Amino acid sequence: MAKEIRTDKARQAKTGRPVLIVLIVALLLAMVVWAGVEIWGEQIDNPAADAASGAQTDGNQ
Repeated sequence: MAKEIRTDKARQAKTGRPVLIVLIVALLLAMVVWAGVEIWGEQIDNPAADAASGAQTDGNQ
């Protein structure tokens, strides 16, 4: 016959605030990194910014 164990004793660890905090912090860090990559990607891929800064010349100078 199988030995019965109470459900609170059978759990490996408590799930609670520490797990939730780690998940929230990881999500926030991922969002910050994503935003940084989006901003960086727009800056290197925007030819209008290069034209406005004078990187291209029209030959009349």
